[in-house]
Amino acid sequence: MRTKVAIIGAGPAGMLLGQLLHAYGIDNVILERKDRDYVLARIRAGVLEQGTVGLLEKLGITERLHHEGLIHDGIELLFGGVRHRLDLKHASGGKVVTVYGQTEVTRDLMDARVKAGLTTVYDADQVSLHDFYGSSPRVRYVKDGVSHEIACDFIAGCDGFHGVSRQSVPADAVKTFERVYPFGWLGLLSDTPPVSPELIYTNHERGFALCSMRSPTRSRYYVQCALDEKVENWSDDRFWDELRSRLDPEAAEALVTGPSIEKSIAPLRSFVAEPMRFGKLFLAGDAAHIVPPTGAKGLNLAASDVHYLSQALREFYDEKSSAGIDGYSARALMRVWKAVRFSWWMTSMMHRFPDNDGFATKLQQAELDYVVHSKAATSALAENYVGLPY
Repeated sequence: MRTKVAIIGAGPAGMLLGQLLHAYGIDNVILERKDRDYVLARIRAGVLEQGTVGLLEKLGITERLHHEGLIHDGIELLFGGVRHRLDLKHASGGKVVTVYGQTEVTRDLMDARVKAGLTTVYDADQVSLHDFYGSSPRVRYVKDGVSHEIACDFIAGCDGFHGVSRQSVPADAVKTFERVYPFGWLGLLSDTPPVSPELIYTNHERGFALCSMRSPTRSRYYVQCALDEKVENWSDDRFWDELRSRLDPEAAEALVTGPSIEKSIAPLRSFVAEPMRFGKLFLAGDAAHIVPPTGAKGLNLAASDVHYLSQALREFYDEKSSAGIDGYSARALMRVWKAVRFSWWMTSMMHRFPDNDGFATKLQQAELDYVVHSKAATSALAENYVGLPY
């Protein structure tokens, strides 16, 4: 098989890149080691920056998003037992975010790809990358016991933190930066109405909590927990009791509980790999960087990565210019590190750390008070939350 761009990974990064390249007339093939249902079963966040929505609008893949997505122009910070609303739209100069599950974004992109008749190979086993520093990049894989090879001009690694793409790079060619946080998020998904029309971020002496949603009838809640916690030790009742204890009296009273659809614990880390280009191999999304979910930046960073990469490849094929691909890594990383900083800051401000003493707690309280009462501080949070420009 021959194509211009071989994309590794059928998550939102790979699927969005594939659709953008198709819109520019650039042939591409997507390889995914799991099946479609497995990919769509992954439970992920769903706060979309305006820039991410804009990319989907550009592709004409927003009919369901605009029908089912929830536009949010504010969030609430809860600390000291009191909620404070931040008007993101006003503070950011008119920008908003849209709550729409990452799974639904991936489903919409998959459906659009099928409709366009583009090639996606699921259950691609033993994927390996070859000669991406040379003149003839190739990707090999096994499907149904038969070996296959794809010859291509470029390879896009969109296969996540544990994928083969970054692992294929020589160790001395990549530098990594990492911060592992000493806690995780225990998350619960339920078919219950959200406790609030907007997200509530909570700083509490028992730990962080987040009240989020997927729709007017489906809620997503999180509580900070120890890294050695086990999901099986958390009954639904125990979770609801713990969440209620971290909310203000009004929210605790209004909380509607019910059986969980999904329950899981996610560790928190910040991770960046530099550079994001290795010859004719490019990394995008979680293959290159991970951020804690506090700032809602994971999917949105993947979107900005593939925006830069698709533009660079369009320039290469249409304008015969390599300037875009030569500058891809530096351009993407400038935005990545700003999002890493914001996610680290939000995480540091909202969570209880094991070594939190009275001094650290007082600093958090002062920071939160400053954020909600200073126009400049509110604007800085809002600007980053709704998404920095591409």
